Amino acid sequence: MASSSDSSSRARLTESRRWVVKIGSALLTNDGRGLDVDSISSWVDQMAALQKQGLEVVLVSSGSVAEGMSRLGMTERPQHVHLLQAAAAVGQTGLVQAYETFFHKHGLHTAQILLTHDDLSDRKRYLNARSTIRTLLQMGVVPIINENDTVVTDEIRFGDNDTLGALVANLMEADALIILTDQMGMFNKDPRHHADAELVREAYASDPSLDAMVGGSAGSLGRGGMLTKLRAGRLAARSGASTVIVGGRIPDVLLRLRQGEELGTLLLSEQGRWAARKQWLAGHLKTKGTLVLDAGAVQVLLQKGTSLLPVGVKSVSGNFRRGEIVTCVDESGREVARGLVNYDAADARQIIGKCSDSIVKVLGYSHEPELVHRDNLVLV
Repeated sequence: MASSSDSSSRARLTESRRWVVKIGSALLTNDGRGLDVDSISSWVDQMAALQKQGLEVVLVSSGSVAEGMSRLGMTERPQHVHLLQAAAAVGQTGLVQAYETFFHKHGLHTAQILLTHDDLSDRKRYLNARSTIRTLLQMGVVPIINENDTVVTDEIRFGDNDTLGALVANLMEADALIILTDQMGMFNKDPRHHADAELVREAYASDPSLDAMVGGSAGSLGRGGMLTKLRAGRLAARSGASTVIVGGRIPDVLLRLRQGEELGTLLLSEQGRWAARKQWLAGHLKTKGTLVLDAGAVQVLLQKGTSLLPVGVKSVSGNFRRGEIVTCVDESGREVARGLVNYDAADARQIIGKCSDSIVKVLGYSHEPELVHRDNLVLV
């Protein structure tokens, strides 16, 4: 783990130019009792102050389903998709209205952006979303982003807004992802069951020892948990962003973080910022197929960063088309890479295990000598 005494890590937050702030459902709705307008007002006051200091703030807000449940008198999160979508549709209006009202007091406009995984998986829509948010920031508008729960299905769901927050941090090349939660941060044990649990002050997001510290499920309102926050920190690290997991009810929490105060858990990135295209590739949560690689191909990919040739692939599963995202795994099933495939599944099955100069003989044509070119491949 990184040393908690290294104040230079916290100092990065004081020098940031752009934050993504994610607020969860339990905080926003006071554990399901309707929108907590006093807390929302306080967070807005802080974000407005940060913006006036020159920090660009992108807000990722949960709460539409929870607010809709409250308005509709539901006591448990709906299990049926149509009821969940109805609750989201009802709640989204109240959620955005609350933000707009409080930001307006500071002379700031807000913009609502609803996303699905398809919006960030499609390269053109991904770039359009980035351009729109950048333009809003240049205009001094606060973008408020949420998953489009009114139309989303399991096949295109981000899974939780912690993940969405991390993908937005990558999309916008943010310096930090701030996850406001109902816990003080990440603990080495579950503080609800262990009185001796200690707060993890600082660690590298990639530290494998963190996996044993998180677990359990989310509350009745949200889909996330501490595990999803750790995963979000690791996703955000791909763009070089630090992640802070911190209690949202701490007074002036955002302002104090900006001043470099040691609050919550700081997850650091050990790597430089990935190229934007690599971040886009890595951010795909849904892939169309799987390529099983032999040991030699795995070694070459990991050590030399080369393209994936057909000769190194042992088997193909899935029904993908040329240009779609596939997962590359070793023979034990461990994912090692993912990328845009140059051949559809039927043709890929015919050329695997063969040398590239045999492709024309087997298929009668050749798009590329590589199954996945290194420019369209990212190690995970």
